[in-house]
Amino acid sequence: MHSMTHKTDWGVVVGRATGILVLVAGILLAAGLCTASQRSDNPVPNIFDPRSTPAESIRDHSYFVLAITSLIFLVVVTLLVYAVVKFRDKPLTAGREPAQVYGSTQIELAWTIIPVLIVFVLFLATARVIHAIEDARKPATAVEVTAIGHQFWWEYRYPALGVVTANELHVPVSDPAHPTPTFLKLLSADTDHSFWVPQLAGKTDLIPNRVNHTWIDPHQTGVYVGQCAQYCGTQHGKMLLRVSVDSPEEFAAWVQAQKQPANHDDKANAGRRVFETTACINCHAVGGTNGTGRFGPDLTHLMSRDTIAAGAALNTDENLRLWIQNPDAIKPGSLMPAMKLSEADLDALVRYLETLR
Repeated sequence: MHSMTHKTDWGVVVGRATGILVLVAGILLAAGLCTASQRSDNPVPNIFDPRSTPAESIRDHSYFVLAITSLIFLVVVTLLVYAVVKFRDKPLTAGREPAQVYGSTQIELAWTIIPVLIVFVLFLATARVIHAIEDARKPATAVEVTAIGHQFWWEYRYPALGVVTANELHVPVSDPAHPTPTFLKLLSADTDHSFWVPQLAGKTDLIPNRVNHTWIDPHQTGVYVGQCAQYCGTQHGKMLLRVSVDSPEEFAAWVQAQKQPANHDDKANAGRRVFETTACINCHAVGGTNGTGRFGPDLTHLMSRDTIAAGAALNTDENLRLWIQNPDAIKPGSLMPAMKLSEADLDALVRYLETLR
């Protein structure tokens, strides 16, 4: 009888130890998957694969915090396993009252002072990173962008360059030898939003009647994705971000193209008339027309963008037609009204929009 009890106790110990080992292995596996990043453009943002100074600072700080918390975890698990094994119920001590410990000044000081020191160290390390990011000096070569969050899309204005675009932010790559960071002024047109591109910077909120700032200095060209990280309504999940990091030459060419007036094609005049005589002009602007709306994205260079509906769909003929006629099919609750145009007017309008490059 006593031997059976002894086996049962060891079975519990082995089971618990196995569970702990499985948990540790799962944590290590998850960390390995996160850090095993590919060096090509990846549609899934990875906080462990930073491509900008602010993101690198956050990643390094995360490693520091993970190291400390992992050490705490290992110490606690070790003490737990030790206590389970050392003080398990034994046949020889069955029914006896265990030794009573009524207080230990040393132990109480240890479990009070050590956590306070850990929290203090983490606080100082976090404050140092926040200060370094928030108080970074803006060089004369910096690109300034005003980002405005709307339900549910992004508006980008380059005041010094005279460019207005939407949803797809273009910035130059920042060579460490010739830094060209991008400083963003963050505003909200309606409710709370949050600008977050994990590989480029941390989250920064856009709050009505308040001006916030953030900055990025991407070290590698490519397309980096993110999204609004603050619940802002029905289509919060599809308020996506695309940041195109261009070479200096590509960025200069993009700016020059964006500064050009809207393309005028006589073959698309019928579609332009549809645009100017329907509710389109109440929300959208197209340079050179009487459309000056600010409620929706500026469409002057619509076809220079890879996506529509704040990244919810590729910018194709089929998706454009569907977006105009039935936006809820792509983005339910997006606040884009269904235009309910006739087939002839819809065809003409899509042809016109496809000339806006």
